[in-house]
Order: sequence, then structure tokens, then C-alpha cells
Amino acid sequence: MVSQQRNSSGEPIHDTPPHCLVVPLPATGHINPMLQFSKRLISKRIRVTLVLTRFVSKSITAAREGEFNVCLESISDGFDDGGMEAAENTRVYLDTFREVGSGALSRLIEKQSDAGEPVHCVVYDHCIPWCLDVAKKFGLVGAAFLTQSCAVDAIYNHVYQGLIRPPVTEQGILRALPGLPPLKSEDLPSLVSKFGTYPAIFGALVGQFSNIDEADWVFCNSVYELENEAADWLSKRLPKFTTIGPTVPSMYLDKRLKADVDYGFSIFKPSNELCMNWLGNKPNGSVVYVSFGSLASLGSAQMEELFWGLNNSGHYFLWVVRKTEEAKLPKNYCFNPEKGLIVSWCSQLEVLASGAVGCFVTHCGWNSTLEGLSLGVPMVAMPQWTDQPTNAKFTRDVWGMGVRAEDGENGLVMREEVERCVKEVMEGEKGVEIRRNGDKWKNVMKDAVSEGGSSDRCISQFAGSLINQVLKS
Repeated sequence: MVSQQRNSSGEPIHDTPPHCLVVPLPATGHINPMLQFSKRLISKRIRVTLVLTRFVSKSITAAREGEFNVCLESISDGFDDGGMEAAENTRVYLDTFREVGSGALSRLIEKQSDAGEPVHCVVYDHCIPWCLDVAKKFGLVGAAFLTQSCAVDAIYNHVYQGLIRPPVTEQGILRALPGLPPLKSEDLPSLVSKFGTYPAIFGALVGQFSNIDEADWVFCNSVYELENEAADWLSKRLPKFTTIGPTVPSMYLDKRLKADVDYGFSIFKPSNELCMNWLGNKPNGSVVYVSFGSLASLGSAQMEELFWGLNNSGHYFLWVVRKTEEAKLPKNYCFNPEKGLIVSWCSQLEVLASGAVGCFVTHCGWNSTLEGLSLGVPMVAMPQWTDQPTNAKFTRDVWGMGVRAEDGENGLVMREEVERCVKEVMEGEKGVEIRRNGDKWKNVMKDAVSEGGSSDRCISQFAGSLINQVLKS
């Protein structure tokens, strides 16, 4: 029988739902998608505890925990005072997190059981597969959560199997891989095309498949209709592979979760009021929004080219430049404040949904790409590293949702190219076609998470399987 909570007289209050621990890698681009997935699980009668590292959890207040409608717990990663940045390098961090985190996660599972709140499932970030070993030690359901696209996961799976052997030469065009269009080396994740850069991250992304055959479920933050061929290929190789995205707050999609208006977690303080007031005075579709996410770092020369490209385009622009990047802006730069606005951070979803934005200049991080697709906003792709080149390829050539800014001979996207791309999207016939595609994909993304949609069905199946398992126990 399902365990039951009881009142002071010992009488049962209500059946306790299955309990999932959700364990993300401690980075915003991993926490937010898994937090959004948690909200969907809660709506399916699953109890969720989001497990953050101690360093990250310090920024989560009790008030915000109530907003999340999800319980919060913390474990040690071995760097409680400084987090990932306190480690000597990424490899040291990941190794230490595995060693320290395995024991910490085990103790948390035991603590939950002792408190009468037994854990039934661990949903874990694909970059920390040791969580599955901990789950299996306790006889729990283990579910991997892939934070990148089906296409990118398929490429890494080919690398894991030895079917792609990096580095891939610049001259070669790969034969069409199952489920994927023909790809040039420039379309591959940079860790594959430029093999040897960031070896620890490469190892983690390929290593996600090391024990995945033992997982009971594999969730991918994508939409089946968006990548059906890659999803079908992966589903033949990975146990219970399902797509559950996009992990965008419900009020921007199906609006079934009324309180779900934002991600609820940010490492930066947004200038929302300033941004929305500025956008409120701009005509519909007139603003170029520029953001490279929370991690990408452009060089000073590239920042200067981007600035002048935006300025010379003649269009309004809103540019997010993190405080750590501000010193890279051109010295003594000047522009009409009515024409442009530079802020250190903003609520990207609010900006993209404002109606004023007609173009999104983006690094094509997967979360940003999903947001652009979900809100139907045309994109200018300027990929930087990891999965971003592949996302840019699909954005332009598969989904028809944007253009790609090409590097010059010096490896920089020059101001003329920035200006050309912006004008092509904002003024040209290409922009008309992209906006038409935007309407299509916006509806596809909404339908996927609406009741009975492809992602909603997958989440319901998972929740139903947990409920049935607990009922039988």
C-alpha cells in the first residue's frame, strides 16, 4: 500500500505520492530545465525534492521555495564555500563531486526514509551519471535527464560507440548520420570538431552513456515533433527514451500551471523594470535583442564588432552584457539611448514575449534556442562552443528559424556580417519566411506540453508508472 501521512490521532490524512529526488549539475542552464520538469511532475501528483549543492542552495530562500512548490535539499560537492569556480579545474570539480556527492546523496536518501518520506526515484543530470549508481544501490528507479538536444545527444552517442572519431577534419563533410542531416565539421559540437579543448567537459558529455543502459528512463529536454528522426534513433538505443520539453514556464506555453510564470532561479539580478519600460515604447517587432547567456565570453575585438554591427544596422537594440564582460565594450562607446539599451541581465522570456522584439541575436545555447522557438522569435545565430554550432545548424537549415552569422578570416564575426544578418531578418524576404516558420514552431512547442501532447503524454506515463509501482509496494 502507499505510505500514508497521519494526524495526531493516528488517522490517515491522505495518500503520500511517490517521491522523486531531482539532482541537477550546479549550473543555471542545468538547474532551470530540471526545475521546470519538477513543476510538471508535481502537477501529475509526484512529490519532488530538488537537490542542489550547498554553495548554490545559499541563494535559494525559504520564500522562493514556496514559489517553486518543490522541496529543496542540499548536498556537498566538496566545494561548499565556493562551488565550481573554487575547484582547480573542471576535471577536479567533477571528480570531487563524484567522490563527495555519492556519499552525500546516499545520506540524503537515508535521511528522507528516516523522516517518513521515502524516496522512490532519482532523476539525475546526464553529466553526473554516478547518481544512477547511488539510486540502484537503494533499489530506486533511476532516470537520466539530458539537457541538450536529441541531435547533439545522438552525435555524442556516436562518439561513445566509436562511430565518430574526433577530431573531425575541416575538409570532410560527414555522411548523413542516422536521424541527422548531413553535417560539416563546423556543425558539430565544438568539443568534437576541435578535439582536445575542454577535455573534462568532453569526457562528461560522452561519459553520460557509460551506465545509461541501467537507467529505467531517459528524458530529453526536447520536443518529438522538433527532432523526430533523432528521437526515434535514440529511442532504439536508450531505455525508455522520451522527450519531455520544452522546459519553459507554463504561462508562456499551455498556461495550465497558473503560478509558473518564471524559472524561479537566477544567479544574476535582472533589470526587468528598466527593460520592459524601454521596450514598452518601441513598435511591435522593431527591437533586436542580443544575449549570449550566462557563460559565453566574447573577446574584446568581437564585442567591438558586435557593437558597431548593431549600431550600424539602424534598428533598436537591447543587449545583455554581464558585469564581468562590461570592460570589453569599446572604449568611449556612445549611442543614442533611445536607440539602444545595454543591461547586465534581464528576464529573457519576458523580453522575447514582449512583442517589441523582432530578432534574437543568440549564442544558440539549447535553453535560449528552445525559448526562441517557443515564442516564435527569429534568430541570428552566433554559436560559441559546445552544442551551440549544432543548434545553430538546425535553427537555420532544419527549422528555418534564423540565419547564421559567419566568421571572417580572423575568426571574428565582423560588423558588416552582423549588420547584414540583422537586416536580413528584420527587413528582408527571408525574415518574412522565418516569422512564418516561427508561428508554426510556436504552436508545435505549445501543443507538446498541452494536455495530451507528445511531451505531456511522456511525463504522464512516467508519473503513472511511479504511482503504480508505489501502489504495488
